[in-house]
Amino acid sequence: MEIKQVIIAHKARDPQSKQWAEQFATHFEKRGCQVLMGPSGPQDNPYPVFLASISRPIDLAIVLGGDGTALAAARHLAPEGIPILAANVGGHLGFLTESFEDVRDTEQVVERMFEDRYAMQQRMMIQAAVFEGNRTNLTPVGDRHLALNEMCIKPASPYRMPTSILEMEVDGEVVDQYQGDGLIVSTPTGSTCYNASANGPIMHPGMEAITVAPICPLSLSSRPIVLPSGSVVSVWPLADPEHETKLWTDGVLATSVRPGQRVDVRMANCQTRFIILREDYSFYQTLREKLQWAGARIRYINDHRN
Repeated sequence: MEIKQVIIAHKARDPQSKQWAEQFATHFEKRGCQVLMGPSGPQDNPYPVFLASISRPIDLAIVLGGDGTALAAARHLAPEGIPILAANVGGHLGFLTESFEDVRDTEQVVERMFEDRYAMQQRMMIQAAVFEGNRTNLTPVGDRHLALNEMCIKPASPYRMPTSILEMEVDGEVVDQYQGDGLIVSTPTGSTCYNASANGPIMHPGMEAITVAPICPLSLSSRPIVLPSGSVVSVWPLADPEHETKLWTDGVLATSVRPGQRVDVRMANCQTRFIILREDYSFYQTLREKLQWAGARIRYINDHRN
């Protein structure tokens, strides 16, 4: 990889993450790279400034933090095709990131970037937009929103816990009406996150598919569904006189959705490109370690495997 310009984002207000970001910056600058470094967090978004200030394409992004920091990077950098090395420095679960042990030798990691000694994993994303009126109206009322994990349509109120009533269409055909806490429209990557908590299916991140899972539905017949990646999921808020329905992208508030509007969710035209340093990377090992997938209570020895 030819590396001339690098983004280094660290978890906002986390001294450890910032310290390691500075170490990475030092090694890249020694090799003649221009480094754009800044904090990333709920109140800090460095990416629009970085992308607007460059004179040539960004070659690489080093993202130090947890899963939230990696998700924010993916939403902003995936449309530019920028590969991301996300490392769990100052984070918690670290489901999407390389472990701290794999990046603590910062000089060696930088050397590996220049020598192309890593694997690249591409992950499907979804996009959403809000439209007025029926499905013949194809002009959105606002911006396109991207997500690596999921889009969530559910209400938010500072005074009570409102119930939402949502109608879902797939490719123009009504599938169901859901009454409950909301709907999750997830990617395979996001299937192990909020979707899994809502009893949705777990999908391998190498797949291209869309999952829709109701959140605490008031009906035993409301079930999660897995759809082809080319599907368009349309969600309409009903019976929402106080206009409390919101669209959330990867857990971040995106916009409000009023009655008479619909949210269309579909596969995005870009993918997140994650750099993998571990030679023994395994999605199933990640499930066992991060989600504590224990399986049966009684363990049996399989003498036939070898």
